Amino acid sequence: MSYLYETHLHTVQASACGHSKGADYISFYKQNGYTGIIVTDHFLNGNTCVPVNLPWKERINLFCQGYEDAKKEGDKQGLQVFFAWECRFGPDEYLVYGLDKEWLLSHPEILEWDHITHYHEIKKAGGLVVQAHPFRERDYLDKIELHPFQCDAWEVANAGNPAYQDRLAYRYAKAHNIPMTAGSDIHRIGETVNGNLYGVSFDEPLTSIQDYVIRIKTGNGYQLQVPENLLTLTPDRTTDLPVYLFNAKNAETFIKNFESIL
Repeated sequence: MSYLYETHLHTVQASACGHSKGADYISFYKQNGYTGIIVTDHFLNGNTCVPVNLPWKERINLFCQGYEDAKKEGDKQGLQVFFAWECRFGPDEYLVYGLDKEWLLSHPEILEWDHITHYHEIKKAGGLVVQAHPFRERDYLDKIELHPFQCDAWEVANAGNPAYQDRLAYRYAKAHNIPMTAGSDIHRIGETVNGNLYGVSFDEPLTSIQDYVIRIKTGNGYQLQVPENLLTLTPDRTTDLPVYLFNAKNAETFIKNFESIL
């Protein structure tokens, strides 16, 4: 038996691009055979709908509302609900798992951190940092920035991506032994960009969000829930955007030929 979890989900309460309330996702995911969901609303440095002119505590309280409503309803219906968030550094975004509301309340300086400080502080606190949809192309993006040294894993399958973007991420992660995740990046009940639901499945149910962190970091005991033949090493096309690869010191290198970094 496998236990399936949604790892990338947005609510209307905190994400400006969200359309569904946290609590309203519960029945939908139960009907689709999921054991649990992880709410990952856009953080205050991303596409948030939380007002910027409020005290830090009020901003965090509003930010957590979608998760808290989902958790309350999940407890009623028997669906596990965990807390995380998606933060942004320019064109690149990161899913942060394993930390809680109290940690956010005590770290208002998080909005001032660079990539290295962010990763160091999250890791020190026992969290997991996953670069979300690394090869995403959108009309609001003019480049791709890859930070394999400032995260623990890559989201190599995202239901908001065309297949080739996931395959580029998968090929790089496989070549460099980066742990991988998959998620739907859902913003509205029953709707994803490519019409599929993704996730991560385990042989045993998660006991906590920290349990999820440990399992992903070790890279063992889980499978990516994605359409058959989505993740392949066979190249079909490359990105149209310029690609910049960042090293351990966060120094960038422009990649002229994607094949050269595999």
